Amino acid sequence: MIVVEEVRNELFAGLRHAVGEAALRRESGREVSITVPVDRLADACAFVKGNLAAPLATMVGLDDREQAGVFRLVYVFSVDGKWVSVETEIDPARPRFPSATPRVPAAHWYEREVQDMLGLIPDGHPDPRRLVLHDDWPEGVYPLRKDFDPTVPVPRVDGPRHRFHHLHGEGIVEIPVGPIHAGVIEPGHFRFAAVGEVVLHLETRLFYTHRGIEKLAEGKRFDRVLQIAERVCGACSLSHAVAYCQAVEAIAGVVVPPRAAALRSFFLELERLYNHVGDLGNICAGVGFAVGTSQGGRLKEEIQRLNERLTGHRFLRGVCRVGGVRRDLDAVHLRDAAQTLQKVEAEFRRFVDLLLATDSLMDRMIGTGAVPFEAARDLGAVGVAARASGLDRDARRDHPYAGYDQLHINVPVRTEGDVRARAQVRMDESFASFALASEVLRSLPSGPLFTEVGDLPPYRIGIGVTESPRGENVHWVRTGPAGSIDRYRIRSASYCNWPIVALAVPGNMVPDFPLINKSFELCYSCLDR
Repeated sequence: MIVVEEVRNELFAGLRHAVGEAALRRESGREVSITVPVDRLADACAFVKGNLAAPLATMVGLDDREQAGVFRLVYVFSVDGKWVSVETEIDPARPRFPSATPRVPAAHWYEREVQDMLGLIPDGHPDPRRLVLHDDWPEGVYPLRKDFDPTVPVPRVDGPRHRFHHLHGEGIVEIPVGPIHAGVIEPGHFRFAAVGEVVLHLETRLFYTHRGIEKLAEGKRFDRVLQIAERVCGACSLSHAVAYCQAVEAIAGVVVPPRAAALRSFFLELERLYNHVGDLGNICAGVGFAVGTSQGGRLKEEIQRLNERLTGHRFLRGVCRVGGVRRDLDAVHLRDAAQTLQKVEAEFRRFVDLLLATDSLMDRMIGTGAVPFEAARDLGAVGVAARASGLDRDARRDHPYAGYDQLHINVPVRTEGDVRARAQVRMDESFASFALASEVLRSLPSGPLFTEVGDLPPYRIGIGVTESPRGENVHWVRTGPAGSIDRYRIRSASYCNWPIVALAVPGNMVPDFPLINKSFELCYSCLDR
């Protein structure tokens, strides 16, 4: 484990050589922050990523023109349970910065998004097209600038059409799918270039129903923003709520009571279970294996009914509060939870045996949609997608939170990177979650459910992280005056993993796309925050 002093010494020794002077701006038990001149930003990010083997956790753009007369960029890296932030200031008279993407590929979406939302142009970015804003959004209107008024409707325009990458050659055809789909899902456009049924290239166009959640949080009290945070995603409501609460608790210096921390872990494992079990059923749907689809859906329903009995909500909304939890478990609840989980685990084991014994299903999964280790690492894959390709990452272990520092975290990792590997990781993680949930129930400490949170100091930064069913969620919060939120940045697991899908499909058949897509089981809502 690298302690803060060691990180600081290594950073400064290397940075002085790589990029010249760097100024330490903040230092705490879990965070080191450095500021570099804008022209050395890419060098600094490449140094942290390469020399400290640090994955990029998030990137934040800030409009600080009113307070300091500048825009800011913050690239946050994860280093052995610590956060290392590389910051720079940008002159509003020249809103440009050197893109880090050629040297830190995981930055590619972040930099395109900051161009859309703040008007900061990443010079040298390999793909400078719009990402979040679509064709009918007017030029020069930037939703995350402080002077943008979200209550005033934005006039739509006839803008230039999105430029898809086209492949040319004999026999190459383009197959557009979406953005409106037959199923009850959110919009997303997928454009395949194929010869016959073999896919040569896949391009995605997402962000069709962006809700402006980060802008909506600006100026609101921190406790009111929690209601917004747990609505970022329906399937990972609690993961987002806990990540937000942790960021605020870090700013407030609040320690969550042991019982509340343990209950957070328990409910988070229930959230992981109902997602993983249901996702395995959805993978079966991708190949028409109806009995598997039915069994996955049935077991998911059992866990969601348990959620409702324990907390009053199938998706575990309203469970978390800043400083702890709102819901306790009495003796009746504990007995119900233990008995239900024991029953569902036994049935889930039979479900897994059925899947693994069905040769026709395994034949469709093995070798399909493979993602190499290098691609997963360089593009910042998280969660199941990362661990199925050999990346040993799990925030529950690497950035312990809630009650996970008191639990043994088993992190299943495979190296094949295909649909079968992603399914197997889900199976193994589900068994681990059954064990973790049971361990919490057996050793649930007594005590209060929350710690009161008083006034928050203004313009302080906190980072919260959770390992959602889809992977690592990172919430970055900066406070404003009177307990308000000045800037709220949400980076979901799906945000990292959607670009990986486009790499997994080429070389496979067009009919394999539903199976590959369901093996990632990503969320549109988490993008449209």
